[in-house]
Amino acid sequence: MRLAPRLTAFLSSLLIVSLVACAPTPKREGTGEYVDDTLITGKVKAALVADPDLKAREINVETYKGTVQLSGFVSSPEEIPKAVELARKIEGVKEVKNDMTIKR
Repeated sequence: MRLAPRLTAFLSSLLIVSLVACAPTPKREGTGEYVDDTLITGKVKAALVADPDLKAREINVETYKGTVQLSGFVSSPEEIPKAVELARKIEGVKEVKNDMTIKR
């Protein structure tokens, strides 16, 4: 009969550890934020691919806590502000960082 209290204590500890692991910290996203960022990244990529003037395969998109970072290569200087503007229009985007360069 001593097994039941030990098993209960073990399962309770396991539950507490799993809940703490999902909690956000200033340097790490919580589970909900990660899912939101993944959705934002997908929407930005879809918007870039849908634009016929951009070569979206060469533009990388990363999102962290609503901040989208665009990096990679574009063919002309006109494509940079266009890509940034498309990213800004996506719901949930708080800021867009531009690290794109012009391919020579």
